[in-house]
Amino acid sequence: MALLAPLAASDYVLHVAVLSFIYLLPALGLNLVYGYAGLLSLATGAFFGIGAYASALLALRLGWPFWLAFPAAGVVCALIAVPMAVPALRLRSYSFVMVTLGFLVISESVAKNWIGLTRGDMGLIDIPRPRLGTTALASVTQLYYLTLITAVLAALAFRAVVRAPAGRALIALRDDETLAEAYGLDTWRFKLAAFVLGALLAGLGGSLYAHYTTVLDPLVFDVFHTLTLMTIVFGGGAGTLGGVLLGTVVFLFVPEALRVTPQWRMVIYGVLLVVFVFRLPGGLGPALARRLAHREAA
Repeated sequence: MALLAPLAASDYVLHVAVLSFIYLLPALGLNLVYGYAGLLSLATGAFFGIGAYASALLALRLGWPFWLAFPAAGVVCALIAVPMAVPALRLRSYSFVMVTLGFLVISESVAKNWIGLTRGDMGLIDIPRPRLGTTALASVTQLYYLTLITAVLAALAFRAVVRAPAGRALIALRDDETLAEAYGLDTWRFKLAAFVLGALLAGLGGSLYAHYTTVLDPLVFDVFHTLTLMTIVFGGGAGTLGGVLLGTVVFLFVPEALRVTPQWRMVIYGVLLVVFVFRLPGGLGPALARRLAHREAA
């Protein structure tokens, strides 16, 4: 990656930390949709890319500052999520997954072929960095603190949502949708709200990604991003906040640590994932919580 070339070792660690904070936002969105509402969605990666393009285009074409383009990207994704989710949420689970996969493919195709807007495979360049007053936040250290603060605020907002009555309702419909409906819950509306909020979080993460990398092309819709988010949520512990926080750090730092063996890097990482699934099927966060509880009981 060209972005990494000029970075010193300490800056490289900060770079990976920045990416971890950025990925945390869409990971929280996927965790809300799957971990709490029980909907396996492959559209989170699409909303991540849409948010990135929306924020970049607002900054490049309309001259919007980051502080306006950032929330606008989340709103754009939320607005797109509504008409998509209204029919899709009425489908059975496997059909819903296929619809979200189709949305991801369509989003990438639009980014490639709507050249007048996105410049296609040529991509968008010189996306402005966030500014604080007249100062551009250009260094990795400055962007580290910006993304750290954003990640903390997003995690606190997520915690407030899942601890509210709406969060308990989502858990109820995830565990037994038929029983939740029998108790009078409007499960469809709760699933819609979770899907839209998940899209908003993914869009905000995409905005941060665009203004951090300063370049953007249709590869932002690549299935790699979706798989990374799924690894974070499933490996960290779906349905938990601590698990996703831990998974974001572990599953972004481990591949980078394996760069010392570039030929075997992805092979080793793949083997580690397989071992991880068999040893900790519920995720890293819940397993760590159980171990700590066991030690306290002993």
